[in-house]
Amino acid sequence: MTEPREIRLKRLKMRSMRRGIKEMDILLSRYADARLAQLDSLQLDRYETLLDESDQDLYQWVSGQKPAPEALAALIEDISQTASAG
Repeated sequence: MTEPREIRLKRLKMRSMRRGIKEMDILLSRYADARLAQLDSLQLDRYETLLDESDQDLYQWVSGQKPAPEALAALIEDISQTASAG
């Protein structure tokens, strides 16, 4: 059974806010509020894959301390830009 889009968005927003590292809670919650509703299902799949990464890695990628993996680089850049705009 396929998860309805509305439920998926709520689930992804919740996963974005409950990370473990407060900085990532803030950054990903801001991104989720600003962008998730605009993403298509493939983009949501990529975001969900990103949420499976460790907070330490995510923070280093978003902050520019380390380069993001190529498959996630565009998404990480979008998250970084959203964070700096807020």
